[in-house]
Amino acid sequence: STTKLSDLQTPKYCSNLELDIAIQELRSAGVEVKNTAVEIQHHTKNEFTPHLPLEHEKPKHIIYPNSTEQVSQIMKVLHKYSVPVVPFSGGTSLEGHFFSTREGVVVDTSKMNQILQVNYDDLDAVVQAGVNWQDLNKHLQPAGVMLGTDCGPNGLISGMINTNASGINASRYGAMIANVISITVVLADGTVVKTKKRPRKSSAGYNLTGLFIGSEGTLGIVTEATVKLHVIPKFETVVVAQFPDISASTKTVSDLFRAGIQPNAIELLDADMMKCLNYSGYCTREWLECPTIFFKIGGINKLVAEEYVKELRRVSYENNCKEFIFAENEEEQNELFDARKNAFYAMIQYGRNEIHEDVRIWVTDIAVPLSKLSPVLTEIHELIKNSGFESIILAHAADGNFHADLFYKEEDKAKCEAVINKMVKLGLENEGTCTGEHGVGNAKRNFLLMELGDDAIDLMRRLKLALDPKRILNPDKIFKIDPEDKGQY
Repeated sequence: STTKLSDLQTPKYCSNLELDIAIQELRSAGVEVKNTAVEIQHHTKNEFTPHLPLEHEKPKHIIYPNSTEQVSQIMKVLHKYSVPVVPFSGGTSLEGHFFSTREGVVVDTSKMNQILQVNYDDLDAVVQAGVNWQDLNKHLQPAGVMLGTDCGPNGLISGMINTNASGINASRYGAMIANVISITVVLADGTVVKTKKRPRKSSAGYNLTGLFIGSEGTLGIVTEATVKLHVIPKFETVVVAQFPDISASTKTVSDLFRAGIQPNAIELLDADMMKCLNYSGYCTREWLECPTIFFKIGGINKLVAEEYVKELRRVSYENNCKEFIFAENEEEQNELFDARKNAFYAMIQYGRNEIHEDVRIWVTDIAVPLSKLSPVLTEIHELIKNSGFESIILAHAADGNFHADLFYKEEDKAKCEAVINKMVKLGLENEGTCTGEHGVGNAKRNFLLMELGDDAIDLMRRLKLALDPKRILNPDKIFKIDPEDKGQY
């Protein structure tokens, strides 16, 4: 029922000659293939993922399909010659999901970017893999509907599915697992599978949709998806509450939930992040440099939202709120929440100007039960303070998911990684997960093993081999598939 790593033989992949033959077959069939140095670099590097591919691991070719049918055609050829394949969409993931570990090809679905169908009465849309979620929402906005999941601005639908992306609005609308109805996926041998039809609920067979969400391209290549849409709130406002410490801020969130209020967004920024915001000059106001929560409050009309704000004010002041700021108009709403949306850019600006022009940022992602959030963040603050690194913490406070990001210079990378590892282990010790929304990739395989244990990983490996017996799809991601793999991650 499971497959242990020790039961496997090392996978056999194509020779250089076989790879050349496969590429020639694809080009002869009219498939777009590129291999310039610029193309290769774009698909093997991003600024915030530290575990880059080594020179002998980089792909030799980048393949750009234009349809599900062409992806199927491509995979049939690559499967025939046992070519390692890395699926790629927006290239913004943070844990090395799209970094190759075997010399082969990348299949980039970003040019498959058509919105195929919008069913406004059913509140769903059918889109291709390369659709950007913000572009989709611009298309939908005149009709008053939207996709609820809002990850990084350059995220594409297939990557969001493969990492089970989340974002600021997850408090209200959930991660991708709650927003995908069905998927069209191409398997390792070119077989095309559609996991469900369009009904919002179905008990027909295995939950194949859920199987592929979060699978990081190791089981198939997502080419199309039917996603849920949500009605844009008729009225929404922004409230910012500032607190003396982390404990007071997280208790406010717990008390608010127990009062029956579900804000559309609850974003916690620590004192260091507020310092970065003040430094950036992005805001017209000077913030108190203390733990701060940005709330989005929505309702069917202004009166309902204002009643929620009154309750939020009461709960906040019961928890020693130092400053309570309520947007009086749309302009103030935009400015207040833009402070949260610009946090990452403020962090980069502060780091490069005040720490070092070549400073890097190690971005990590951990989640714990809400009741554990305050003690874990308090302990992490102390850990970072003792480490000598500067940092910021951002938290999606409604679901206990946080980012403790460290500024470091390249010569301090190993020391920085040791601190990151301690933080992740602390999260696991507090009934948490090594990743709430970024995924495992090539950077957190060892932590996934700590989190779930051998049997769960062996079961995942069994599923992988059932769908991809040649192990050509995104090799070495999430867990090991080669007994000769000596990687520490």
